[in-house]
Amino acid sequence: MIKRNQGSFLRKALVGFGFVLLTHFSAAQTYYVDPNAGHDSNSGTKGAALKTLKAALNHCNQITGTGNITIVLSPGMYVLDDKMVINPVRMFSDSTRFTIKALHNPDDAEWTPEHMPVVQSVSANNSKTQFDHATGFLVASPHVTFEGLKFLGNPNPNVRYYYPISKENPDLEDLEVTQCIFIGDKEAAQIQGGVWAHGPKNKVSHCVFLECRNAVLFFNNVEHFTITHTIIQKSYESAFWFGAKDVTFTFHSNVLSYNENVMVFPKGLALTSPFSNSCFYENRGEVGYWSREDGRVIQVYDAKVKLENIKRNVSVRLIENKDVSPSPNHLTLANPITELGFAAGIFKSTREQE
Repeated sequence: MIKRNQGSFLRKALVGFGFVLLTHFSAAQTYYVDPNAGHDSNSGTKGAALKTLKAALNHCNQITGTGNITIVLSPGMYVLDDKMVINPVRMFSDSTRFTIKALHNPDDAEWTPEHMPVVQSVSANNSKTQFDHATGFLVASPHVTFEGLKFLGNPNPNVRYYYPISKENPDLEDLEVTQCIFIGDKEAAQIQGGVWAHGPKNKVSHCVFLECRNAVLFFNNVEHFTITHTIIQKSYESAFWFGAKDVTFTFHSNVLSYNENVMVFPKGLALTSPFSNSCFYENRGEVGYWSREDGRVIQVYDAKVKLENIKRNVSVRLIENKDVSPSPNHLTLANPITELGFAAGIFKSTREQE
């Protein structure tokens, strides 16, 4: 028999233990990862960071309850030897998100390019969806954000098609990619497509795509997608690929320069939403369709697209690295806002014009 004072002590102990569990559960909504100082046996708090994205996703995909889930990445290299699947038990809504973001945002006053987490896959082909290819992050949840990350190409010699971010399920909505950089190297570490996503309400903003074969591919059920304030340069197939249906979308304040093509979509399709307030400079072609017979993109000169306030005579100048380390404004526009009429690139503030 438990005496009264023993029962009181036990109740207090259980309440205390429950409080500890609740506190741990609440703190676990944000996990920190540090590839240099972290350990995967750690709890994932800011003072006890995990070491790998794999460990962080294993934890986050099992969290129940409600609210946001956030993975915060410290500066460093994140090498992926397989695809990272975002498939949480928790359900998200318009007011809650699953976010993977940099510890230091590009708009922070002390930010430099060295603060940007670098993600590079060396994986072999890890998906057979539609065809054999490699994926960096497979998004299998709605309401997911990537913020402030740099993605490099996959140097695995057995991989022909690599996509750093993909979303395969056309029923999943709301993928956001913001303030990210995608850098491919067609000779050594290719990116077939920076963001390949099905589903509605996808958003790409304030990003830079440099020498990706294709930058953004939105195909099935992609109603209400948004592409704004983004720089795409030297795509050697096309900046954009769009699906077979006309959908409502928002496209403005983008800079597209030195690309093989600006956009590719099925022959004869008419797009009724406008491409507006952007700069198209020194692109070899603007609109094309994929010819299976020829195995290449065929340019179209009478395409049914709406182009509104498109600047073609502004010489776009991207700040490239010419020193031992890049400048704080690396891969931003040297053009002043007054010349373009809008800002584009990874800074949401006016830092690129300082």
